[in-house]
Amino acid sequence: MRKESEAILLRIFIGESDRYNGKPLHKYLVEFFRKEGLSGATVLRGIEGYGKNSKMQTMSILRLSTDLPIIVEVVDLAERIEKIKPKLDKIIKQGLITQEKVRIIMYEGTKKD
Repeated sequence: MRKESEAILLRIFIGESDRYNGKPLHKYLVEFFRKEGLSGATVLRGIEGYGKNSKMQTMSILRLSTDLPIIVEVVDLAERIEKIKPKLDKIIKQGLITQEKVRIIMYEGTKKD
């Protein structure tokens, strides 16, 4: 079965070394989103990139970085995303968040016994 709906995608750009309450920030965020009941979250680890300070971060063997770029993506209905944004202001001390409207196409198959 195919279902379509409108939603919001948040992309949170942080560094691998960022922490919150003694835990890696990306792990904290995924757990936070789950507790808040959001539909789903994914963590992507970059192999190379730079941010506001223009310092290059890379996985190159010759120059292995300890602070690779991390992107945490979360998708849900607009009202649920708006509810968590004020809480994110308290959690994220340094980084970038982008927000965009997306169209979700979800495929749900029948479970086979």
